[in-house]
Amino acid sequence: MTSEHDTIRSVCVYCGSRPGTSATYMAAGKALGTAIAKAGYRLVYGGGTKGIMGAVAEGVLENDGHVVGIIPEFLVDMEATRHQLEALDELLITPDMHVRKHTMFERADAFVALPGGIGTLEEIVEIMTWAQLGRHSKPMIFGNVDGFWNPMIQLLEHMSGEGFLHTSHQVRPRMIDDVGDILPTIEALWAEQDADDEGESHIISRL
Repeated sequence: MTSEHDTIRSVCVYCGSRPGTSATYMAAGKALGTAIAKAGYRLVYGGGTKGIMGAVAEGVLENDGHVVGIIPEFLVDMEATRHQLEALDELLITPDMHVRKHTMFERADAFVALPGGIGTLEEIVEIMTWAQLGRHSKPMIFGNVDGFWNPMIQLLEHMSGEGFLHTSHQVRPRMIDDVGDILPTIEALWAEQDADDEGESHIISRL
């Protein structure tokens, strides 16, 4: 596992700053935030207080969890209000999107994409790209609420079939339909990776 510690501490959630057309999306965000808090993990997210982003943060805060918001200066008044941001446990205001994304990556041990727009898609795809390039092996989850990410599944299968996912074994995002299964899946993937890492270290020690 590409991490400085042996246990999961923080979960990064990418999602929309709008609520979407289905109430299920907001409910899923709130449920995931609640689960993160009750599991004792920190939430790392984009700092927005509106839409699904706000629902996730609300779920954590209402259950005495810890929230780390990371947002570029130019988005503060678009995706949040400065008064609402004061409720977060940690607020990091970055100069631009690039620093924001890198900081989110560094502060998180796993990544979850809930329904969202182009920004959400771009964030999780970049994390997948870094995995393909061998830069990390942190768990990556698509919260497939009401089949929202089904077109993404089809696209990835198409890319693989056409021979473009040349290291697909390193890009293993999991599609999870039930929000309640997201954290158990992350924990299982983390344990699996730890076992792989331990096995590799034993091999190295015998060489």
